[in-house]
Amino acid sequence: MRYLCVISYDGTNYAGYQVQPNKVTIQSTIEQALKMIHKGKSVLITASGRTDARVHAVGQTFHFDTTLTIPIENWKRALNALLPDDILVKEVKQVADDFHARYDVTAKTYRYLVFNQREHDPFQRNYNYHVRGKLDIEAMQKACEYLIGEHDFSAFCAAKAGVKGSKVREIYHASCEKEEGKIVFTFTGNGFLYNMVRIIVGTILEIGTGRYPAEKLKRIIDSKQRAEAGKTVPPQGLYLSKVHYQSDFH
Repeated sequence: MRYLCVISYDGTNYAGYQVQPNKVTIQSTIEQALKMIHKGKSVLITASGRTDARVHAVGQTFHFDTTLTIPIENWKRALNALLPDDILVKEVKQVADDFHARYDVTAKTYRYLVFNQREHDPFQRNYNYHVRGKLDIEAMQKACEYLIGEHDFSAFCAAKAGVKGSKVREIYHASCEKEEGKIVFTFTGNGFLYNMVRIIVGTILEIGTGRYPAEKLKRIIDSKQRAEAGKTVPPQGLYLSKVHYQSDFH
C-alpha cells in the first residue's frame, strides 16, 4: 500500500530536507520514525521536493510504501508520537500504487515573510527576514505582476545550481501584501529553480527601497543573467506553503 503524508516543519535545526551524511535532516528523521514502526526495517520516503537548511514547510508532502495493515487513522497518531515537536504529520491518505509525490505535482505555492520594523524581534529571527527600511508595497506588487506567465527564469537561478535542461517555468500567482508589520510574498507556479523564490524576493526588495523601478524586473527576466538580479535573501523567511496535485488529496 502507498500512503501520502502532508507535513509541516520548522526547519531551523535541520540541515535541509534531504538525507545527508552525518547530519540531521527532515527526511532522515521521518524515516527513522517509520523504521521504528516497521520493527527495524528501513522505509524510504519520496517527497515533492527538497527544502534547504532553515527553510520551513506548512504543506510539504511525501509518499511511502508499506506492507503493514495499520488502520489509516492510526498512521498519523503513530508517526507524530515518534517525531520531534518541530515536525508534524497533518494528514495521511492512501493513494494509488502509481501515485508519485514528486512527479504528480501540478504546482507549488511558496511564501516568504519579511519582518519590516525598525528594531528586530529576537523571537522572529528564525521565521522571517528582518528589513529595517521603509518599503514601497505598491511598487513591489507591480513588480510581482511581471512574473506572471511563462518565462525563462535563468536570472533567478543560483549560479552554481547546476540545473540541467530548460529554465522555463510558469508562474500562476505572484503577490506582495502587508500583514501586521510583516510583508508576505506569495508565489504559485508549476515549478521553481534552485533559490528562485529567494532571489526574486531579494530583487523585489531592492525595488521596494526605490533603488530600481518596478519595470526593471521585466528587463532582468529578459536578460537571463543571474548578475542582473538582486541578492539571495536568507532561508529562514521561506515556507513551502502547499503542494498541488491534479486530484484533491489535501
